[in-house]
Amino acid sequence: MSSAAEQEAVAAAVAAEEGRPAAVVNGARRKAPAVPVWPGTPVPLGARFRVGPDGVAGTNFALWAGGAEAVELCLFDEQGKETRARLTELTHEIWHGFVPGVMPGQRYGYRVHGRWDPWTGGRWNPAKLLLDPYARAVDGDFSLPPEVYGHVRDWPQQHVADTVRDDRDSAPYVPKGVVVHDDAPDDEWMDDRRPKTPWADSVIYEVHVRGFTKLHPGIPEELRGTYAGLAHPAAIEHLVKLGVTAVELLPVHQFAHEDHLLRKGLRNYWGYNSIGYFAPHAAYAASGTTGQQVGEFKRMVHALHAAGIEVILDVVYNHTAEAGELGPTLSLKGIDNRGYYRLQSDARRYADYTGCGNTLHVVQPHVLRLITDSLRYWVTEMGVDGFRFDLAAALARSMHDVDMLSPFLAVIAQDPVLRRVKLIAEPWDVGSGGYQVGAFPPLWTEWNDRYRNAVRDFWRGALPDVRDLGYRLSGSSDLYAWGGRRPYASVNFVTAHDGFTLRDMVSYERKHNEANGEGNRDGSDDNRAWNCGAEGETDDERVRALRRRQLRNLLTTLLLSTGVPMLVAGDELGRTQRGNNNAYCQDNEISWLDWGLLQEPGWKALFDLTSRLIELRHRHPVLRRRAFFSGRAHSADGLRDLAWFTARGTEMTERDWYAPAATLGMYLSGRDIPGRDERGAPIVDDSFLAVLHAGDRPVSFVLPGRPWAERYEVVVDTSREEQEEAPGTEHRAGAAITVPARAVLLLKVVG
Repeated sequence: MSSAAEQEAVAAAVAAEEGRPAAVVNGARRKAPAVPVWPGTPVPLGARFRVGPDGVAGTNFALWAGGAEAVELCLFDEQGKETRARLTELTHEIWHGFVPGVMPGQRYGYRVHGRWDPWTGGRWNPAKLLLDPYARAVDGDFSLPPEVYGHVRDWPQQHVADTVRDDRDSAPYVPKGVVVHDDAPDDEWMDDRRPKTPWADSVIYEVHVRGFTKLHPGIPEELRGTYAGLAHPAAIEHLVKLGVTAVELLPVHQFAHEDHLLRKGLRNYWGYNSIGYFAPHAAYAASGTTGQQVGEFKRMVHALHAAGIEVILDVVYNHTAEAGELGPTLSLKGIDNRGYYRLQSDARRYADYTGCGNTLHVVQPHVLRLITDSLRYWVTEMGVDGFRFDLAAALARSMHDVDMLSPFLAVIAQDPVLRRVKLIAEPWDVGSGGYQVGAFPPLWTEWNDRYRNAVRDFWRGALPDVRDLGYRLSGSSDLYAWGGRRPYASVNFVTAHDGFTLRDMVSYERKHNEANGEGNRDGSDDNRAWNCGAEGETDDERVRALRRRQLRNLLTTLLLSTGVPMLVAGDELGRTQRGNNNAYCQDNEISWLDWGLLQEPGWKALFDLTSRLIELRHRHPVLRRRAFFSGRAHSADGLRDLAWFTARGTEMTERDWYAPAATLGMYLSGRDIPGRDERGAPIVDDSFLAVLHAGDRPVSFVLPGRPWAERYEVVVDTSREEQEEAPGTEHRAGAAITVPARAVLLLKVVG
């Protein structure tokens, strides 16, 4: 903590910077504050409206700024005029004060004083207005002109540009935090009921708030692209018809657009560039941005809950929008750079495990507090049901290495709020040792990219054998059968926001990212895709029909696999991004859902099949097991809970698993499902045989006889565009049936 004399000197410097007269106080000259600031309290952090001493209404402001020498609160009126007031109270490195008369809707920011010394990691610059890390709402957008940078961005010697302080005022160019009335009553919210869908029963739908609603003809135009649009009955109707149990929203924390995109006339569409971990992204609000976005988001959650749909947020706590040493100064960098970010031994440079220029230093208690306070807020105040953590391995690093006993994972495991919600890890980052699929502890589920790779490779004919596919279809026990983990630890997916859409995966073999303005160098080159004989859109109906069949195969495989399936919004409609596999900056028709596809018979049939498969999954517990298969016989007749068959109708041998194969039969027994229902009764279900055939010619498949079955009934046949709703064709056990080229048959045991 600085001495009183040092603080007086800083105050004098502040007055000199502002060009205002000062008054004599204890020998130093300073201006009396224009705004009364009472001591207030150091907790909670952020701006909290309340009724203070003597019944006076106002707002308590509290900011952790460990190495700072002084903190100024900056209040802005509707015309943008700024009024400053020093926070003089300092408790455990938290600067705080209560300002009477400051009401909800007030816009504010901070200026933080300290030593400019980039060589030791100090980047304090009071000319830069900083966003409160705990701001509940944000008004305005980042335009990123030179004034927003703490250093002189266009300094002639670029190799030292980050060391030269820029003293131009950034306030006109950055958004402001907004005081929100946290305790305001909301009658619509009072009766909210969380669906609390068990993990094993979940079907996740990855969706972008703006892209899902922007072109929806049933949503009023003024609500499209917003939280209110996603809450509209027309949007929810699609989700309910499809049958998903949860929406996983691409980032909705307040984020900023990168400078290199703004210079090209583009914007960050996905939102993986967070700067406000408590604030709903203001651009997605239809009702206003001076606090109204908070209520609109909560009403969206309420509407989804009422439809039985959970809300999971994709969150980006691994890095912020401030990038590296050449990035802008928007918030944490100017509050305490070396306190919030991981720095290299050369403290001018940032440790970058994210590929985005910086990495939050989660080992630091105040950074860990920021993240966990944010998570609890979204659960307890905003009503969300879980989180998917972007680059979660970066959060699990202790000093340098990924550590499954790290402070972050330990805190989550014991937190009484967070340990009860859905937690999904993207189990990798870009640093050394960052790939951690299967390594996260119990309580966590993980995006399973090994599932994605195996399924893609099988259907494009690139699997050398079917060993890996067998593990992926049956819950990935090789990855997750340890420490009490269950099959639903695996979030199975074939596509995600990052990469080709499902339709593009069968239409393109090469990325086509020219619209991103990076010379098609961005995006992955490892697409594991097959274009079915023509690159891109084609008028050849044979190619088009084959592509639709491949989509049916991929969706059917996903929804019949053990684990938690995740769909990407629009894949059930045949959405295309025109071959762009990195559409993070395409806030336009490339990324938005084309709802007109539902009017085309082929794509409507794809939606109907997807919905039917999800309904089948909900109806049959054998398709959503809560425990791993044992592969052992549980009865005298030798029937096992899981068995694998060749096209000859014989059980797979060790040799068969290691041999090239385009056909695989998977038998799921409904007699041997572990666990009991809610009343303690054994769980009994139908048994099924799934036949997956990726070959380009039909194959004869012999249906297994006793003890497996006496007769089978076809439930799903992906070779058919339109599926039968009535009971399908029956076949006797032991019969050889013809499985069409590139198709999945799902047969139910009926005797």
